[in-house]
Amino acid sequence: MPAKRTRPPRRSKSRKVTDQYVHVNTSVDAFRRILRELRVAARRTELATGLSAAQAFVLSAVAASPGRSVNEIATLTMTDRSSVASIVERLARYGYVTREQSGEDRRRASIMITPRGRRATDRSAPAPMLLLVAGLEKLSAVQLNGLARGLVALTRAMGIADERPRLLFAESAPPQRARRSGARR
Repeated sequence: MPAKRTRPPRRSKSRKVTDQYVHVNTSVDAFRRILRELRVAARRTELATGLSAAQAFVLSAVAASPGRSVNEIATLTMTDRSSVASIVERLARYGYVTREQSGEDRRRASIMITPRGRRATDRSAPAPMLLLVAGLEKLSAVQLNGLARGLVALTRAMGIADERPRLLFAESAPPQRARRSGARR
């Protein structure tokens, strides 16, 4: 007589729903923690420098790699050229960076940090994007791959997969002067 095959016990529908709820809840809690920390870091940056988090991130890329072009800064900041060009324009207008014609290629502008920009980066806590990248770099290759696939799937499920990714906390307001502690309002 052949051995009787046993099937693994079927999971009940209510068990699947419960597991899904737990995973959704855990994911939402993780997003809340991440977003809160990024918002707090953005606010710290803004209060210390008068710059938005996106401006501080681009400025930190210029400080770390002076003389780069807008395209190269876009690559360093993992975003599109038009977002970076807009922020560099604003930073130049307010004296945080300068554009100089490249000695190697006259069609290319080199972006350089000014003393004002250097003071701002020295005062600033790490930009939120730097915190996010540092955290992601601590994940194993397997974890990072799974997270990337899952987040792309989430953007598809939310109907935002085709939106152009922009810098975190980018906005169009010009940089404001940093308030000194104890200053009157």
